Amino acid sequence: MKALVKTQKGAGNWEILNKPEPSVGEGQVKVRVEYIGICGSDLHTFEGHYNVNAEGLTIGHEFAGVVAEVGAGVTNVKVGDRVTSETTFTICGHCRYCANGEYNLCPSRKGLGTQQDGAMAQYVLTRAKSLHILPENVTTRQASITEAAACAHHGVNKAKFDKGAIVLVLGPGPIGLLVAQVVMAYGGRVVMTGLTQDMGRLKIAKEKFGVEHIVDVQKEDVKAIVEKLTDGYGADVCYDCTGAVPSMHLGMDLLKKKGQYVQIGLFAKDEVSVDFSKIIQKELTVCGSRSQNTHDWEPTLKLMSEHKIDADKMITHEVGIDEWDRAYHLLKSGEATKIVMHPIG
Repeated sequence: MKALVKTQKGAGNWEILNKPEPSVGEGQVKVRVEYIGICGSDLHTFEGHYNVNAEGLTIGHEFAGVVAEVGAGVTNVKVGDRVTSETTFTICGHCRYCANGEYNLCPSRKGLGTQQDGAMAQYVLTRAKSLHILPENVTTRQASITEAAACAHHGVNKAKFDKGAIVLVLGPGPIGLLVAQVVMAYGGRVVMTGLTQDMGRLKIAKEKFGVEHIVDVQKEDVKAIVEKLTDGYGADVCYDCTGAVPSMHLGMDLLKKKGQYVQIGLFAKDEVSVDFSKIIQKELTVCGSRSQNTHDWEPTLKLMSEHKIDADKMITHEVGIDEWDRAYHLLKSGEATKIVMHPIG
């Protein structure tokens, strides 16, 4: 089968290669891939900022397709089922994180597209327990971005807010747009920020998804806007979806005392400068959000089936896995919001 493979360590080195179809083992399922979403971490991997030591690895962890074969002991899905999958492929199964279903934190975890061959191929091997059957009104094309939406759901639920709360979503990229939709589904009022170069996506946020307030921080006084909306107190919650240090500082500055800050976006460097005096003096709660967990998937699929997360509006381009270079440039230029790929061969 044709697969998009990271052939060597470091940046780049992505090639279309012929690989054998995977063979199912006990508790495993072979899925015929129909659509694959491109994640920001895929871009980071290509650029050499993430998963740099992988080699011989089939890329891709956002996908949906049809069950082609099931291994021994598999009872939760059958051949022909339309499914999407969590990224978890193997876990230890006995640590305290596994016991709580927090598979993203298992120290032995291996994930699809990062340590285990992923979905940018005609077939992908999955862990049966990671599969979710799609609602009838959710297509495999729509469901190919479920993992990204589940990450957004996971991040949003790291904070608690009441209906009508003022919620900052920093960055109008794909995760930011998904976070905004989840926040609005749960009753929050979104203020989304971006740079002048992001105005195209900010307008999409307002016009396509109904984000209440969009702010170009290079041209508008975002602090004055937030203070007006909150009687001078500051925002209740901030989700940073940029991974940019100035954005982090802005978010903490705009929060009210006892506000909640959640870091979702990945920083380009592991070590960044943080203003801890602001965290201390304002008694901020600061939390990180890593990937998604099994309990995020069914609520996310429900939101998608109810069109509270609108996948069709998120997806702006569709290409084959052999058009990776084109997809990369579309995303980096900001021309694309979310791209899905399809297998070839």
